[in-house]
Amino acid sequence: MSSAVLWRTLTAGWLLLASVLPGAADDKLDKVSFGTNWVAEAEHGGFFQALADGTYKRYGLDVTIVPGGPSVNNRTLLIAGKLDFFMCANTLQSFDAVANNVPVVTVAAIFQKDPQVLLAHPDSNVTKLADLKPMTLFISKEGIASYFQWLKSEHGFSAQRVKPYTFNPQPFLYDRNSAMQGYVTSEPFAIEKQAGFKPTVLLLADYGLSGYSTLIETRRELTETKPGLVQRFVDASVIGWYTYLYGDNKAGNDMIKQLNPEMTDEQLTYSIDKMKQHGIVDSGDTLRNGIGAMSDTRIAEFFDKMSRAGAIRRDLDFRKSYTLQFTNKAVGIDLRPRQ
Repeated sequence: MSSAVLWRTLTAGWLLLASVLPGAADDKLDKVSFGTNWVAEAEHGGFFQALADGTYKRYGLDVTIVPGGPSVNNRTLLIAGKLDFFMCANTLQSFDAVANNVPVVTVAAIFQKDPQVLLAHPDSNVTKLADLKPMTLFISKEGIASYFQWLKSEHGFSAQRVKPYTFNPQPFLYDRNSAMQGYVTSEPFAIEKQAGFKPTVLLLADYGLSGYSTLIETRRELTETKPGLVQRFVDASVIGWYTYLYGDNKAGNDMIKQLNPEMTDEQLTYSIDKMKQHGIVDSGDTLRNGIGAMSDTRIAEFFDKMSRAGAIRRDLDFRKSYTLQFTNKAVGIDLRPRQ
């Protein structure tokens, strides 16, 4: 019996025991807190789904999700011990934690592809990434320090073409010979609604930006002192993501809309469709190892790219940024619809 099959068998047995002993299960729920890095949205949907439909509870967890926002720093709360888990944005941030001796570790990667895109006007004749080189690029300060360094190193982009992106699309809409950063799940929808046209969308992951995104991060000491708790949170979150993408996600979406009243059903549907269309959550290694999968080879390759680009020190021990102990177990893989 493979380790993945054994794990699924043991998990199924635990859930069956909990179902026949409901009082015991309720009495022994472990309280867990999880902080996201932004306000509630479809990009966090699997976590809200696992909470709303009782998946976390079935795994013995009493979970509180603490949404992030422009004035909320949930990672600081994680480090201070006020939260147990945090939704880290991407692999580069995990590397940065090691560089700054922050005692956190990534235990799963929910997004197999970084959703970062560059948007262009549909009449600009842009069909590939190289077509953007002569254009003005609206990129945020964080983007300049991260993925734009890779664009310079791997694709020959020039910093002289960059102007600050302040999360206001108006400069992009005014300049038809420009491109703007965004997420494939969000900004294209906003542009279409605001400006009345569908922008050309270039997903940087399709051109070699190979880092993971939407990572589950926790303090290293928690993985050492309570590995079973960490495992249950990871597994339940993965189940939540399978249900959110492929099952009845009404409970998760209702919770998102309750926490974020500005969120619409149309936006949620768009974001979910784009996550599925581009394989943001479920593609590559997840087809065999399940949602949340990570690999040593891929992380090493991404580190090599970003260190050559100057975005991270080449002498960094990047292997301290993650562990494969809690993922790659094919948990929930049977919930993916058969082709």
